[in-house]
Amino acid sequence: MSDINLLPLKASALFVGMSEAEIGSLSGLFEEKPVPAGKTVFIENMPGESLYLIREGTIRISKMLAEGDEQTLVVLAAEDTFGEMAVLDSAPRSATARVIEDARLLSIGRTPFERFCDSHPALGLKLLRNLSRILARRVREEHEDFRALLNLALGRKES
Repeated sequence: MSDINLLPLKASALFVGMSEAEIGSLSGLFEEKPVPAGKTVFIENMPGESLYLIREGTIRISKMLAEGDEQTLVVLAAEDTFGEMAVLDSAPRSATARVIEDARLLSIGRTPFERFCDSHPALGLKLLRNLSRILARRVREEHEDFRALLNLALGRKES
């Protein structure tokens, strides 16, 4: 693995509260790969092991519905992360990620992530806090979406 310059992505929620030196020390953890439009990064219910940070391009995160239709949950762009839960546990992927516009993705696997957190506890804690904040924000957003759908299904107006 070669060191990747992460400083252009320092505004990412993954790096909140980190100095440029701290961000730089993470550079050897990530692998970069170009992914063309139309390519699937991962599929819902498949095993997952890596978190992704978007350097450039757009990614659609979606879920399969019971009828076989695919529902877009969110479209992500540069500086956004996805697949975060894979570095925290070994559960299957909860959604599908597909590239909409040619992308350059940075990935970090669960094992290197865990080793880094063990060997750099202070910076590892910052990473884990930031992942927690990212996931908490998503849960809140999904809760609001669920509430709106429930109100719609029950014929109620939003308050």
